[in-house]
Amino acid sequence: MCPAGDPKHRSRRVVEGTERAPHRAMFLAMGLTHEDLQRPLIAIANTASEVTPCNYHLDRLAPKVREGVRSAGGTPIEFGTICISDAIAMGHQGMKASLVSREVIADSIELVCFAHGLDGLVTMAGCDKTIPGSMMALARLNIPGVFLYGGTILPGHWRGKALTVQDVYEAVGQYQTGALTQEELEEIEACACPGPGSCGGLFTANTMASASEALGLAPPGSASIPAVDARRLQASFQAGALVLRLLEEGIRPRDILTRKAFENAITVVEAMGGSTNAVLHLLALAHEAGVPLSLDDFDRISRQTPLICDMKPAGRFTMADLDAVGGVPLVMRALWEAGLLHGDPVTVTGKTVAENLSRYRFNPHQPVVRPVSNPLGPSGSLVVLKGSLAPEGAIIKTTGLKTLTFRGPARVFDCEEDCFRAVQERRIRPGDAVIIRYEGPKGGPGMREMLAVTAALVGQGIGEQVFLITDGRFSGATRGPMVGHVAPEAAVGGPIALVQEGDPILLDVANRRLEVEVPKEELDRRRALWRPRPIPYGGALGKYARLVGSSAQGAVTNPGPV
Repeated sequence: MCPAGDPKHRSRRVVEGTERAPHRAMFLAMGLTHEDLQRPLIAIANTASEVTPCNYHLDRLAPKVREGVRSAGGTPIEFGTICISDAIAMGHQGMKASLVSREVIADSIELVCFAHGLDGLVTMAGCDKTIPGSMMALARLNIPGVFLYGGTILPGHWRGKALTVQDVYEAVGQYQTGALTQEELEEIEACACPGPGSCGGLFTANTMASASEALGLAPPGSASIPAVDARRLQASFQAGALVLRLLEEGIRPRDILTRKAFENAITVVEAMGGSTNAVLHLLALAHEAGVPLSLDDFDRISRQTPLICDMKPAGRFTMADLDAVGGVPLVMRALWEAGLLHGDPVTVTGKTVAENLSRYRFNPHQPVVRPVSNPLGPSGSLVVLKGSLAPEGAIIKTTGLKTLTFRGPARVFDCEEDCFRAVQERRIRPGDAVIIRYEGPKGGPGMREMLAVTAALVGQGIGEQVFLITDGRFSGATRGPMVGHVAPEAAVGGPIALVQEGDPILLDVANRRLEVEVPKEELDRRRALWRPRPIPYGGALGKYARLVGSSAQGAVTNPGPV
């Protein structure tokens, strides 16, 4: 808890006393007054950027956050940090930077708030890594704070069909097979993304925004509001004002980020059919908060949580559709009524989850969210696999899968580009178990997403007939039988590094197994011959490769909370 009755618990040492006259002079040079410096100084970490539509509009929201801070008696101090567009970095070497940026975002927010003694924090984020990076900074700093999502993009439309960026990636595969003309592909790319906001399905950004509500770090109802909706401005004002209430009540992020809060977030992600990346990011956030969390927790909760949301990429609806029928509170209310959520964790409103949900009612007369009594599936969408190919674990998203047991020959590729070339040249056949390795946190480095490969397979019409297995990641927009996060990764000598062309691979979702069906003696022989590869990068990528841990623990570089 913060010191009772001292909302300036950090900034006091920066701006008070005669010896701090030079510090005050610097603030006065930016237009602040002595009265401003007597109020709590509230950081606004704004990830606005012109590199992605996900964050393009955040500068429009920031003034409302500032108004909210001032209305509640604080002084806003805004600063920026980096953003990587996963969609633009996808399918080439640039994707190596994406997961690395999560750590840089958390580090940069931490350093600014630490250096300037700021009392509270609002983090503003849109694209995939800005969201977990921002929440990790809140947990690490542990100063009163609120997470604010920038909002989803609205769907585009082409010939009567609602589009997301996922459809553009898959259209590339359709063009390669002749199912689309060049002109039709250009029409799709021109109208799929009609304005600012994060990718429209339940991809990684919207999944993590939903998780932020379930965790209690974001204002209730704020996750699903589209970026261009006026309610997004209202949520921004609310976020700014809430920080001052948290200061008054002495509530810090680690008071909110309890074990029960993480179980709630996992339950919501599982029930909605969220991105596999949520596993990685929630593990990392729990690490920052000092909360024990493992892959086994995800598997346990998945088994007891029904799938109740019909959301893209495997389903029919976008985040804007969910918003129209009640947003994430509708999902949480259904789960809470069924006894699947903890009601007692405190949230940024100062109220508990149960108190927040008491003003919502579940509406069964809508097509997006099913009642728990009539789910789309009996268990959650994210399944943890283990076995001789993944002793520490791997993740598969089962939403929409028709095949839950698979055995096929390994087709082995040591990087994404080699695999994508094989897909383009139609060298991948139904029944293949495609292995992409040396793309893990260390080996990539950066654990690239494989949306270009998976979308091309779907576009070619064989997406349901090929299993892709990697120590890298998949985009939240990925659909089809794809296993990611295989750990230990190839770069540290995990079993995936020992697989050879043609080895029989077994996937058994019901029994949570992922096996390379090669005798242990043969794997031991191969292991004795295996040698680690040198890290071919300096700079940020090289530093990350040397520091990062296993994906089974969230692929973090920070040693942990203090």
